[in-house]
Parts: sequence; C-alpha cells; structure tokens
Amino acid sequence: MSTEQKLKGSTRAYSYHFLKDKIMHLELEPGTKISEKEIADELNVSRTPVREAFMKLAEEELLDIVPQSGSAVSLINLAHVEEGRFIREKIEKEIVALACESFGEEFRFRMETNIALQDVCAGKNNFHKLFELDEEFHQILFDGTGKARTWKMLQQLNIHFNRLRLLRLSKDSNWENIISQHKEIYRLIVNQETTQATQMMENHLRLVVVEQDILFEKYPHYFV
Repeated sequence: MSTEQKLKGSTRAYSYHFLKDKIMHLELEPGTKISEKEIADELNVSRTPVREAFMKLAEEELLDIVPQSGSAVSLINLAHVEEGRFIREKIEKEIVALACESFGEEFRFRMETNIALQDVCAGKNNFHKLFELDEEFHQILFDGTGKARTWKMLQQLNIHFNRLRLLRLSKDSNWENIISQHKEIYRLIVNQETTQATQMMENHLRLVVVEQDILFEKYPHYFV
C-alpha cells in the first residue's frame, strides 16, 4: 500500500469516527442537515474521504443520503430500537446464566473496577464516559463467557438502541438506578443465583421501553 493510500485510509477513518461520535453524542442532533463540503472544510481534508465516511454512516443507518436533496442525520427509529433491545434481552439473559456457572477472577476484577468507575462518573455528571462504561459492563459479560464475537455481531443491530440509551443518559436518566442494577446483576452472578440474575437483566434492558415514551414526548422531532 502506498503512502498516499495509507493517508487516504486514515483520513477516511478519522472522518468517519469524527462524524459518528458527534451523531452518537447528540452534537449533531437527529434530523440535522450536513454537507460533505462543510465537513471537509471543518476537518481540512478533501471531499473524497468524507464522501466515503458518509456512505459508511448511511450503511449503518446513521445518515440519510437523498440524491439532489442532501444528507441529514437519521432520526432514531423506534422499531429498530425495539428490535435491538429484543435481541439484546434474549441473548444477554443466556449470557448471564453462563456467567453464573463460570465467571473467572480476571473478569470479576474488570467488572468491579468498571462499577467503581461508574460511581465516579455519575458523581461528576460525565454521561459520555458513563455510557462507555455501561457498554463495557455488558461487554465484560460476553468476554467472560467466551462470547466476544457475539458481542461484536450485536453492535450493528444496536445502533438505534444505543442512540436512545445515550439520549436517555444525557437528558433524563436516573443514573443511580442503572448503576444499582449493574451492581445487583454482578452480585447475583457472584452468588450464582441464575434465575434472579436473568430476571434482573431482563428488567434492566426493559428500562428503555419505559423511558422511550417519555423521551418521545419531550423530543418528538428526534424520532421516526
């Protein structure tokens, strides 16, 4: 690969991650119109890598690209939110059951550290980091049960689910309730209380169902 190709690739990746972070963290709100030229000028790059980043984001359903009309950040699709939540619930209940059978000391330490950091971030109102820790909490369960590839597979299906979760964390969420449930899930896993642990995970992932109606009422322009 030539130096030029490497630079192009890195510029495309940078453009993609720059835009995705802004979309996921609501710095570019759902429905916001954006243009390749404006982004290219802002990043001081050519339009080609930005165009390629736009295409990748469109494939991930984060951008709507309409010929002759322009591009806009996609609205949060509630049907896709529910699909993502449904799949997560079914799979993660089984993951928790596996963790109750066997969850190594390395993963227990990672989870205890993760939960401690969640408390710190909640105290500092750092919802961006709290979301990352929330994601990591669930990923540790997959890693600790030998299902890392399953976690990776779920990420594409969870795009809209995660957007709603970030909106919830940034605007209206009871962080203490979420963290409290994480602590209880971990306690039940350590004590190998499988039935209670799987029920708690189900309750945890259904928080979105309860809260999405409130979010839809307050931010109807974000949703479709």
